[in-house]
Amino acid sequence: MFSMNHIKQFVENSLGRWRSQRSAHHLTFRHFEAVQSVIDIVAISPDDRAVIELCQLYSVDPSQAVMPFQMSWEGESDWDENSEVKGSCILVPIPDPNLPNRGKLLRDQGYAETIAAAGDYHITEDGTFVLLTTYEHAAAEEKIWFANPNLRFRVSLIKTSGGSGVVTASFSSEIRSMSGN
Repeated sequence: MFSMNHIKQFVENSLGRWRSQRSAHHLTFRHFEAVQSVIDIVAISPDDRAVIELCQLYSVDPSQAVMPFQMSWEGESDWDENSEVKGSCILVPIPDPNLPNRGKLLRDQGYAETIAAAGDYHITEDGTFVLLTTYEHAAAEEKIWFANPNLRFRVSLIKTSGGSGVVTASFSSEIRSMSGN
């Protein structure tokens, strides 16, 4: 496993274009879904207006932001072949000054609900990035790890707001696009 222990290194290793294949099980609907997409992860300046506004929304000093980035995605789902899976969000890591492998991740659009969200992250000893986010109507647990610099895996669980029941479980494999296309 390709290991890292702080958010700056994790984001730096995540930058670029990724080809993603995701399998999801929506337990509520008793449906399996396959999604193929392209994900672009680009660093943005800590002085970017969107970063500053997101920090202000959560009463965080923008100078605490480390490696803010924008993630955009576009793909296709076999669930509804007429709809395109497409979106973009700004993410702002705010590391804990006393524990560099822990902190907050501010998002202008959440994973489980399309509203601004702040999650708690930590990076495990083996380099796995773990993000826990509580929303108004749901909770999300995401784990991302690198098998090598050009291959990463992601598992996600969307749970009920109380965290007692799983609504959706997914697994993604993401391969870095070496050609830029």
